[in-house]
Amino acid sequence: MTEKIALRPLPTEQVSQEAWIGDAVLLLFARLKILREDGRLDGEKCVRMTSNKFLSAFGEPTRVEAEIGRVCEQAGPQAAFAFIEEHLMPVFERQEENRRRKLPANSR
Repeated sequence: MTEKIALRPLPTEQVSQEAWIGDAVLLLFARLKILREDGRLDGEKCVRMTSNKFLSAFGEPTRVEAEIGRVCEQAGPQAAFAFIEEHLMPVFERQEENRRRKLPANSR
């Protein structure tokens, strides 16, 4: 079962601003991770890693992005990357493994 991230209630404008930063940090994290681990551009994987569908496994997507944005603003981008790696990537990796298992053998 996926563990929901504990998100604290904040005013809507503040959440929107933090989510805007968090969205950018998540996108940068995803692109760097894909290039580092796969050695190539993979837009489809990047979309899967940053989509609202994926983020909804942890709670309301805007609030998840806002939490990433808060971590970035309070402790810097490396701390936000560590947060993403620790909290989001284990679920993403399981989803990717499930997706690979469902693909025909010649498309893996």
